[in-house]
Amino acid sequence: MTMRIGVVTFPGSLDDGDAARAARIAGADIVRLWHGDADLHRVDAVVLPGGFSYGDALRCGAIARFAPAMDSIVDAARGGMPVLGICNGFQILCEAHLLPGALTRNQHLHFRNRDQWLRIESTDTAWTNGYQAGQEILIPVKNGEGCFVADEQTLDALEAEGRVVARYINGNPNGSQRDIAAITNEAGNVVGIMPHPEHAVEALTGPSLDGLGFFTSVLRALAGASAGGQHAGGQ
Repeated sequence: MTMRIGVVTFPGSLDDGDAARAARIAGADIVRLWHGDADLHRVDAVVLPGGFSYGDALRCGAIARFAPAMDSIVDAARGGMPVLGICNGFQILCEAHLLPGALTRNQHLHFRNRDQWLRIESTDTAWTNGYQAGQEILIPVKNGEGCFVADEQTLDALEAEGRVVARYINGNPNGSQRDIAAITNEAGNVVGIMPHPEHAVEALTGPSLDGLGFFTSVLRALAGASAGGQHAGGQ
């Protein structure tokens, strides 16, 4: 059975098509979801893509998190559905309290757009189980407010619980604390990542194919959960 991945479109979205294409290349059926529709249309997983501007004048993700679709996504995520937030999507997951911390203005106050090396720290998530721990991948980063911050207690907990999913290596593009590029929730089904794996799935357009593993990983997790009769997570 082909798994259905929903990709949410917000006003101003520009990476929703890329996220849908990446999931389709991985082998999923794509369901396009509108932010104003609370119905998730029986999807098995959700991607909150990057590149939109809905409400960002207040604070990135602060308005988008109140979209009707997000009420359903929060409930589904707490029930175990895999959810991936990329860039602005990561910001929304933090604003919706599905992930801790916040994304703030880059420390150097400049927008950064470059190919960025990451090290995969945790493969115990629905979105990274296809990687090897310590694997280095190259995917694009493009953000002006991508600096991950949290209090020391939260940062220590993320480290101790193995919830840092990826770190920046060979340079930190935005000043994120402890070089954090991606984190997960306790269950491992919700992941937020600031760089863009959906832009590294085809040789013609990406610096590598390294981002495809996020999308093939969730399909493998869903297939395993389907065989076991439960939602996919990281446990």
